[in-house]
Amino acid sequence: MAKIKSVYICSECGYESPKWYGKCPGCGEWNTMNEEIKETAKPTLKSGLSKVSSVSLNPAKIAEVSCEDEQRYDTGMEELNRVLGGGIVKGSLVLLGGDPGIGKSTILMQICKNLNSTLKILYVSGEESKRQLKLRADRLDANCDNLYILTETNIEIVVSTIKNFLPDIVMIDSIQTMNLTELNSSPGSITQIRECTNLLMRTAKDMDIPIFVVGHVNKEGSIAGPKVLEHIVDTVLYFEGDKQMAGRVLRAVKNRFGSTNEIGVFEMSDRGLREVENPSMMLLSGRPKNVSGTCVTCTVEGSRPILAEIQGLATQTMYGNPRRMSTGFDYNRMSLILAVLEKRAGYYCSNFDVYVNVVGGLRIDEPAIDLSVAMSIISSLKDTPINESTIAFGEIGLAGEIRSVAQTQMRINEAERMGFTRIILPKFNLKGVSSNDAEIIGVRNIREAFEACI
Repeated sequence: MAKIKSVYICSECGYESPKWYGKCPGCGEWNTMNEEIKETAKPTLKSGLSKVSSVSLNPAKIAEVSCEDEQRYDTGMEELNRVLGGGIVKGSLVLLGGDPGIGKSTILMQICKNLNSTLKILYVSGEESKRQLKLRADRLDANCDNLYILTETNIEIVVSTIKNFLPDIVMIDSIQTMNLTELNSSPGSITQIRECTNLLMRTAKDMDIPIFVVGHVNKEGSIAGPKVLEHIVDTVLYFEGDKQMAGRVLRAVKNRFGSTNEIGVFEMSDRGLREVENPSMMLLSGRPKNVSGTCVTCTVEGSRPILAEIQGLATQTMYGNPRRMSTGFDYNRMSLILAVLEKRAGYYCSNFDVYVNVVGGLRIDEPAIDLSVAMSIISSLKDTPINESTIAFGEIGLAGEIRSVAQTQMRINEAERMGFTRIILPKFNLKGVSSNDAEIIGVRNIREAFEACI
């Protein structure tokens, strides 16, 4: 008879312990140990060894494995194809995460709409009824002949249906609602999520069927459940953006079949997600004129240059400790830039609250936007507007120097295409670049850059 006992499992790394810890001994995170009911049965050593020893497999030479007939499914959305690396790979397990209401279920239904003509699709929902799915399909015009829906939370029944129905693509919405009856823990728990995902992974590989899985996120913004969940799947996609705004950014955090540097840009409308072919124009729309504290920069996401507006605000503090806040830009990087401005350039912000914002809900981690962040802060500090036709990019070093960045010519071409006539960049990037209509100015330090911007 199975013996039931209680264990504590870390939601971040999966570390198991018979007693509770405030700090996980495995990964060092606080308040991540959750109690789970675990069933254990004493294994029979001899029988186990005899079963394993009776099975023998023949390893295959990798040179003899053929991939010539491998084709990817076209999702009908160029932005999504770019993020996936060219389309949906057969037998892949894709995890899609994001905040509530960001558009996860919407994009899955739109994929079903685009693939209906050639593929048989099974949409499994554990959160909505068939009538609710029908209402969303009507809104998105996804009433397809080859789209079949199933409302079920038992993962064993779902897998059995997949094996008997033999669909071409499966959508699971969401993994937190699925449960395995052999486990006593509730749906959404660490053990349930891990085991259900493992079962789906084996099904996808054995039957060569791509499966999309929706994952909820916790308050920190990461996918809820054990961190090992992201190691099981082949691709992890995140939806970014403010759900109060129309812009959405789809980013690949992990991709075994393509690059993780590409992003897809969408706009939410009443008819679903619409692809944005020119994200620079969308992000720069509504840019204020003759206002201090704003500077345009160019960041490169994979093979795509994107122009973005950086806003900075420096205002006299009312408290003993000045406040710092950043949205869409790394907070620690902003603190570093402020320290360099005071120490190396003589722009003192100790008595000012400083706020930095990347317009449009875009999140940028590239060091190339350091210069535009510094220019927006100095512009607000001195209340001096930056020239409207000026764009700046470059990395700031601790000595106050402007360091070179990669893919300079690509950034210049994008700035020219959007009508900018003055480009401020590191002096070391002047070699090998050219421009037909814009003036290119190379700078060595922060003061030179600000004088060139105004």
